[in-house]
Amino acid sequence: MEFLAGGHAEVRITRADVGKRVSVRRLTGGGAGEPAFTDAVGVLTSWDEGVLSITRRNGECVRIEESSLVAAKVVPARRPAAGPQGSSDPSTAPARRRGPSATALELQRIAARGWPAAETEPLGEWTLRASGGFTRRANSVLPLGDPGVPLDTALERIGRWYDARGLPAVITVATGRAGTDEELAAALAERGWAAERHTRVRIAALAPLADLDTGATDTPPGCAGAAPARVTLSREPDADWLALYNRTGEGGPAGEAARDALKVLTGGPSVWFATVHDADGRAAAIGRLVVDGRWAGFAAVEVAPAARRRGLATLVMAALAERALTEGASAAYLQVEADNTAALAFYDRLGFTDHHGYHYRRALPGGGRR
Repeated sequence: MEFLAGGHAEVRITRADVGKRVSVRRLTGGGAGEPAFTDAVGVLTSWDEGVLSITRRNGECVRIEESSLVAAKVVPARRPAAGPQGSSDPSTAPARRRGPSATALELQRIAARGWPAAETEPLGEWTLRASGGFTRRANSVLPLGDPGVPLDTALERIGRWYDARGLPAVITVATGRAGTDEELAAALAERGWAAERHTRVRIAALAPLADLDTGATDTPPGCAGAAPARVTLSREPDADWLALYNRTGEGGPAGEAARDALKVLTGGPSVWFATVHDADGRAAAIGRLVVDGRWAGFAAVEVAPAARRRGLATLVMAALAERALTEGASAAYLQVEADNTAALAFYDRLGFTDHHGYHYRRALPGGGRR
């Protein structure tokens, strides 16, 4: 991180830079064996009473005493991703394989339509979502814009709405891209809302996924009678698919919870469920696809423990991508929890890259609602 100007470190930010992405270096005050300085990069969300608040890409809020600053500067906007042969213009890539471009707002709206809550209610431009506790995405507030009331009033209304449904008050907060919610993350942190379940939103060109060649078989490699594994696509998840997914019974009485889960799973513009059966007819791998215009959303990609390391997850992704291409999609997205290193590595190999992140802010008992 370079701060020097003419050989001297400088603090080149002011209170007028609140809302911009900045890079700062500060004294640690550490003892022997500890570095004298530490760096932070993120959005400058406030600068009040001698304290700077910086929200990092992952939503973490850092408070820095103004007196400890050694150097600081505004971080310029990122350059576009490179195209072929090192070109800085991704538009020079073949259209079928060109990486998608999108704003965080577009992807948040697409993802919300692709995983729709069983119940919603508007609060200004925010959306309160509930689905009997089935997944945080479908049981949290989506804050896309202005709630139409002061933040503390919005939080009170959110708390009452979720209390009435026996659910915790949770807000989804996007970070790490232009137009995301670092300032909201900082405001919620100040009010005691805990940060949970950091997640990466990842994107890729769709066509290369459909071209993947897995060589997957319905039995482990080397077994007698092995045949190429086949993917079955359907509009509804059957009992085998749901058994392998194994998440539909959370959040209340089994029957009601399952109904809410199915509303979410089957909701969306054009939804497909993929299943790979093993030689004994059991579900060995599954996945879910939702197609919405140019976007194909992938979720619930699971492989049974006994069927892993046979290329079945890749096979599911390829089959769903091919289906999405026939419906006119050209770009892929998915969400992966930031600590799921195995899934991140798998999607790295398939060509997915990070677009932005989000995490959840949850009101803690006795706090979080002024």
